[in-house]
Amino acid sequence: ESPLHGLGGVQKRLIDIFGSLGAILVFAPLMLIIAIAVRLSSAGPIMFRQRRVGLGGETFSIYKFRTMYHVEDEGEGSLAWTQRSDPRVTGVGRWLRRTSLDELPQLFNVLRGEMSLVGPRPERPELAEQFRENWRGYMLRQHVKAGMTGWAQVNGMRGDTSLRKRLQYDLYYVKHWSLGLDLRILWLTLFKGFVHPNAH
Repeated sequence: ESPLHGLGGVQKRLIDIFGSLGAILVFAPLMLIIAIAVRLSSAGPIMFRQRRVGLGGETFSIYKFRTMYHVEDEGEGSLAWTQRSDPRVTGVGRWLRRTSLDELPQLFNVLRGEMSLVGPRPERPELAEQFRENWRGYMLRQHVKAGMTGWAQVNGMRGDTSLRKRLQYDLYYVKHWSLGLDLRILWLTLFKGFVHPNAH
């Protein structure tokens, strides 16, 4: 059973709505600048969409600023994360990934109710299926909404890092969820959630 049933879930959703609206207003000028930079950096759409797995195993389209030369190459069909110095990443895209600013459009996923501000990071369906077979307890992550940031991320588990350690942090979050923990993670994200050596 999801720990977010009842009043706690309602409170978390209200934080998501007002938090995402506030962040969209604050970051709107920056997102406009990024959109122009992405458009000028290479041919292709400004936004990139990809299927991800969320609450209860439901899939949704996650939004990101495009960071690669060819949209169809950005993770589609690959069962691995983007590597350091990946030649497909544009110059602007490399900076966006390093600062995590390519993730800002996910504020609209949060506003739509497909994601939360805080929760385990969503994986692609094919990766989730692979991890389900290989890692005991992995599917418990789907008892809460996927998040823009999470307990694993503020503890350095980003990019091509240990899946076991990341899963441990995610399961800790699911088991010990509270509004206080969410607020703590959001606060830590301001200092640890944007620029990080593992973000590439």
